[in-house]
Amino acid sequence: MPRNIVANNMPGNAGPKCVTCGDTGWKTVLFGVEERVMRCSCSAQERAPRLLAQAHIPPRYANCDLNTYIAEGTQRAVTAAKIAAGKFIEHYPLDKTGLLLIGPSGAGKTHLSVAIVKQLILTKGVACLFCDYRELLKQIQNSYNPSVQVTELDLLRPVFQTEILVLDDLGAVKPTEWVWDTVSVILNTRYNENRTTIITTNFMDGPAAALTGARGAAREEMLGDRIGERMRSRLCEMCRVININAPDYRQKFRAAGSR
Repeated sequence: MPRNIVANNMPGNAGPKCVTCGDTGWKTVLFGVEERVMRCSCSAQERAPRLLAQAHIPPRYANCDLNTYIAEGTQRAVTAAKIAAGKFIEHYPLDKTGLLLIGPSGAGKTHLSVAIVKQLILTKGVACLFCDYRELLKQIQNSYNPSVQVTELDLLRPVFQTEILVLDDLGAVKPTEWVWDTVSVILNTRYNENRTTIITTNFMDGPAAALTGARGAAREEMLGDRIGERMRSRLCEMCRVININAPDYRQKFRAAGSR
């Protein structure tokens, strides 16, 4: 039995503040027929302000949560994605499989990924980190400048180590050997460490093109074209695919504002 539970139950001591975990910060839950241990929600309340600051959620998305993720009317196509997000939150960390959110620009992929992160921080005290794919690659390239004090490892260490990573807009940078190598290091490290990754992308989940010439140039690029077929295969092991086929809500709001 944990020491703090024993101490709290000794004669003359008040009982634990949390009856669920006995103030240990951990509780036992059933997952199928197995018993597993996960953080108690009581510890999340103390950790939340610090974890939210460390998550580096962009100010534009600071107010995004599941309540503001509209899944009705013209946006009812995202209902399945919202349900899947709720199940992911409910089952984590018993199920640590990541998510690959695929859809066109303005479908709400970033909103949903931020909503998941915030809910996990607030209710389960999970350490999360939001990274914009393009910005991360730019920062890594800048670290090669001798005048910059931050090293590549300094930038990548939190990306490797955070419990849940959101990698937003994967594939947005034109692929090169260096880009592919960098993506490989990030995804393989997190895969080997069994860490959960949530990824958003505008590119459909398909293999790299085998066509060349005019036919190849006319073909719509797939995720395999942008990150390499090997890493696309790795994502199939790391993540569940959630397709979000919804209209661009940004255009809808712009059109409404012009009336």
